Amino acid sequence: MAAPGRIVHLLASLTFVVAADEPFPIRPEDLAVTGGITAVFEPDGDLFVPSEIARGPWDPNAQHGGAPAALLARAVERFEPGPASFVARITIELLRPVPLTPLEVRTRMLRPGRRVQLVEAALHAGGVEVARAAGLRIREEDLDLPPGAHDPDRPALAGPATGEPAAHERFPGAMFPNAVEVVFVAGEFWEPGPSSAWFRLRIPIVAGEEPSPLMRVAAAADFPNGISAPLSWTGGWLYINPELTIHLHRRPEGEWVGLDATTYVEPNGVGLAEAVLHDRRGRIGRSSQSLLVGRLDGG
Repeated sequence: MAAPGRIVHLLASLTFVVAADEPFPIRPEDLAVTGGITAVFEPDGDLFVPSEIARGPWDPNAQHGGAPAALLARAVERFEPGPASFVARITIELLRPVPLTPLEVRTRMLRPGRRVQLVEAALHAGGVEVARAAGLRIREEDLDLPPGAHDPDRPALAGPATGEPAAHERFPGAMFPNAVEVVFVAGEFWEPGPSSAWFRLRIPIVAGEEPSPLMRVAAAADFPNGISAPLSWTGGWLYINPELTIHLHRRPEGEWVGLDATTYVEPNGVGLAEAVLHDRRGRIGRSSQSLLVGRLDGG
């Protein structure tokens, strides 16, 4: 993702009252940043209608990758639940720009099994497939592992309480980055190079639903190219990810998702963004994005 510049636009005059028993209680300060938008998608029968905040940075008529990624993750984990329920890997293919129009979700089982399953979910806009995901689901069981086998010595990512809020208060207009709170523990949106940051959804992905841990991860995991690009925001570069792959080795916990992100770009116009994923307890997995790198003006 990207942002064209810093614009501070606090809607301080707005007052919101949110019932305490809502599935996702929304804070008034978060609604000030989202411009009063209360969800990324509104369900409408079999369709999901995106709000303006699903918008991405590259095309004013297309969604940020985090929005459809989270919606596809929801479909993959909910389809025919059974013993093989842990989504260990999900690969999301953004086949074309995902429009800001109603989306139909179609899901099917590619590989059934009691221990390992492969589930496919696809998003269709006006009958045209615009994105798809393949999710690898694995059964879980309690194992008595030897000491140290499941907890290698890795440096922990400093928690969100130790970091600094992103320098922006609000991205211009309604954009998906406004749907998340971002706290940096290293680097910044506007500084080229590797960075580490924590992400928290300000509003639910689907109205009336608490986002699952996998949905929270999918929404955050589309940001590594945006927070760690070695190319300047204002230099006229683009680095679009046509895909996103997430691997998890345990279930995420809590509302914060941490990214320790690095992006690599090459003179051949290809790049790779990757991140180690964390929750506040420690490492949970890794994400990667293949990148199309070029000039915004096509030069």
